[in-house]
Amino acid sequence: MTTAIGAATSPPAHPLLAQLMTRHGCTEITAANIDAFVAQPGHAMLVFAEDPLRVRETLDIAVIVPELMHAFPGRFRVGVLMPESARPLQARYGFRRWPALVMLSDGRHVGAIDGLRDWDEFLKELARLLETAPKRPATIGIAVKAADAGERGCTSSS
Repeated sequence: MTTAIGAATSPPAHPLLAQLMTRHGCTEITAANIDAFVAQPGHAMLVFAEDPLRVRETLDIAVIVPELMHAFPGRFRVGVLMPESARPLQARYGFRRWPALVMLSDGRHVGAIDGLRDWDEFLKELARLLETAPKRPATIGIAVKAADAGERGCTSSS
């Protein structure tokens, strides 16, 4: 196999992550196909994976996701974002810890489960997300101070 000089090559996916696509029917999501994937009607769960050498829990989530699919058969489709795709899209969905599961409904953000949880918490939270109306995703907070606020801070007037 040859690679063009200067072409970037992604490291191969860990076998547990790769089997989400090859064995469990998940879709690998990249910047090129995310908009088409999330635009489909119904619920979609995006799995944000990080390099397992950096975040060990990533391999746990690779085992948990198929079990969640089994616990909620046919309720959602699953897209997996490998680290190279996941990192630039994290801010779009506003979760804070890796790995993360982001639930969408008809292309709109419903919520996220970030980090690992106990199995019962995963089940309870996923059931809640599947019944929750879409909302604006949380964003990474950035403090904003008006230039003329001085020591007054922010006040509201009626």
